[in-house]
Amino acid sequence: MSVNRKSEGAVAIVELDDPAAMNALTPDGLTELREVLSACQNDDSIRAIVLTGAGDRAFCAGANLKKTFPPENSFGRNVLLSRQVEAKDGGYTRLLDLTDLQIWKPMIAAINGYCLGGGLELALQCDLRIASDSASFALPEVKVASVPAVGGVQYLLRAIPAAHAMKLALTGDRIDAADALSMGLVSDICSPAELMESALAIGQRIAQNGPLAVQMVKKLAVETAHEAPAQFVAQANLAWGLLRDSADRIEGRQAFAEKRKPIFRGN
Repeated sequence: MSVNRKSEGAVAIVELDDPAAMNALTPDGLTELREVLSACQNDDSIRAIVLTGAGDRAFCAGANLKKTFPPENSFGRNVLLSRQVEAKDGGYTRLLDLTDLQIWKPMIAAINGYCLGGGLELALQCDLRIASDSASFALPEVKVASVPAVGGVQYLLRAIPAAHAMKLALTGDRIDAADALSMGLVSDICSPAELMESALAIGQRIAQNGPLAVQMVKKLAVETAHEAPAQFVAQANLAWGLLRDSADRIEGRQAFAEKRKPIFRGN
């Protein structure tokens, strides 16, 4: 799997590219994906990211079983190594965990076709998910006596009601786009031809907002969801204070008073 990146205005399009293998994950491909996402986070011209898969058959069908070889060393030894070093010995799963990258720019998964196993775990780490009406979703690991290795069960429980999440995780069954929409796993479905246009439209609406505020909203959502009200209110107030005197917030108030569209610069 290789990774392509291009931009539409302030929205980056990041594409998993191995349609012959249904964009299945490989250690090298995951390393490249991490590098591309980090570059997007550090690029001030990018304000939102759309993640998708090449072709129309799959967003990502999970790990590429032909290119994820069994490790030579024990898990106990390798888990104490860095992610990159462990990956060289076959321990690719930690590369799929994006939390260490601290990508605060909103990520939109544009799901075209199969979204299975590690592919769904990748999509669940995005902030929004939209799908073509031909998409399908599953965490099938239990069918081969394994478990989702990168928080798939826990992310699913955060994304949809527990009854639906546990049914999917325990049966390994696959659902279609209509079922995913009814559960709240995706926010929108559309035809395959309209998928990227729809994802970009959402990304561009996000990009029109204050970029520091958008990233701070995501940071609050990710970092304080587990806290009690007293703690998350305090963190929200701190975030508000950090942005209170920013040039963008001043510009937003001036533009509102002058009845014009604000020009945000990310400072």
